This record gives sequence, structure tokens and C-alpha cells, in this order.
Amino acid sequence: MKKYLVFLWVLAFFACKEGPEHHEEHEEQAPKEVIASDYDPESKLSDLNITLGTPSSPVANYVNVVRTGNLLFLAGKGPTMANGELITGKVGGDLTVEEGYEAARVTAINQLTVLKAELGNLNKVKRVVKVLGMVNAVPEFGDHPEVINGFSDLMVGVFGERGKHARAAVGMGSLPRNIAVEIEMIVEVVDE
Repeated sequence: MKKYLVFLWVLAFFACKEGPEHHEEHEEQAPKEVIASDYDPESKLSDLNITLGTPSSPVANYVNVVRTGNLLFLAGKGPTMANGELITGKVGGDLTVEEGYEAARVTAINQLTVLKAELGNLNKVKRVVKVLGMVNAVPEFGDHPEVINGFSDLMVGVFGERGKHARAAVGMGSLPRNIAVEIEMIVEVVDE
């Protein structure tokens, strides 16, 4: 019995010596993802005649984007046109679904501007992960998804399959400065 206990003690001793600090040297690094050479969101923007400018500065105590690991969390943006004017009004009252769609598309361009400023090159976008689309709508309005499609369609147009995302499209009783839509997004980027 004494030999058996000594054997168990020796076995436990060596098992402890092979703790996590010894396993680290055996772990293999995951290979970095290689983006396909034909993946070029920048040229897609050119094909769509979209030019990205400088992102607008936050109007309160927040930032346009926060990065944690390989995820970018983009603050909500609205439909500010190139001339600085906002698309305002309630969809289903002041604006048609088609006008709301266009407001969501303008908002997508604004979010792409933030991404470009943050990353330097949109080819670093691995995946558009999640989108929250908020529509300033009259209470009886129910076509929120059709409005936010203006955003989603452009993301897929620019990023292809990588632009397809999980999404919520919801109605709001009001939005800041009476803007037609506000949209935030989460994006996964490649390792640098």
C-alpha cells in the first residue's frame, strides 16, 4: 500500500509540473486569415460612385468607434448628407418608405466613412457582424425592415457576403434632431 501511495504522489507531482505554463510552448498559433485577392470594397465604392469624406465629430461625450480585440463598435450615425444637411422627419408621415430607404443608405455611407477613417483601408473588414437600425416613424408604421434595407443593401453591395449581418430594425417615437434613421453597427476586422 505504501508503494502505491508513493506512486500516486509521484504521478500527481509530475502532472502538476505539466501545468498551463508548460502547455503554452506547445500551443500552435492560429494562422492569420488571408483576405482573398479579389476582395476589394474600395473598388466597389468607386463602382457605386461613392466617395468617402471625413467622419463627422461626435456631438456629445462619446466617440465614433471603440475597438476591443478584433471588433469595432460604431456609435449610432444618422443621415447627414454631403452638404451637411440632415434628412429629417417621420417615416410613414413626413417621409415615404423610399425616402426612409435613402436616409438609411446615406447613413451607411456615413458609417463607411467612420470605418475608413479608423482602419485606413476597408479591405481590413472581415465581417459586418450586427446592425441596429432605428426608424423615426409614426406609431402605425410597420415597414421598418424595408427602410433599414437601405443600409443593409449597401453593406452587401460593398462587402459582398462579408457584408451580410445580423440585424434589428425597430421604430422609435423620436430620434435626435428629428433625423429619419439612426444606425449603429459592430464590425469584425482582420488581425494586424
